[in-house]
Amino acid sequence: MSPKVDRDRQDAMRSEYDLRGGVRGRFLKEYERGTNIVLLEPDVASVFHDSATVNEALRLLIQVAEKQALAGGKRRASNKALQPAAQKARRG
Repeated sequence: MSPKVDRDRQDAMRSEYDLRGGVRGRFLKEYERGTNIVLLEPDVASVFHDSATVNEALRLLIQVAEKQALAGGKRRASNKALQPAAQKARRG
C-alpha cells in the first residue's frame, strides 16, 4: 500500500462514530472542580513516579513542619511553617 492509502485508512472515522450532536467542553467545569492537577518539574518527577509517592512525601513534610511549629512554643500548628521563606519575610 502507498503512504497515502495508509494515511487515509488511519484518518477515516467509522460510520457509527457520529459526533455531530456533541458539545465541546460540556463537562469541563464539573471536571475541573473534581480534580486537583499539579505539574511536577522534570527533576521532581524523576523521583516521584506516581501520586501515591508524592502524597506520602507531602504528608511527611506536613508532619515535620507541624512538629517544628509546635517545638517553637506554639500551641497549635499553622500552615505558616509550610510557606516559602520569601513569603514569610514579606509578611513580617
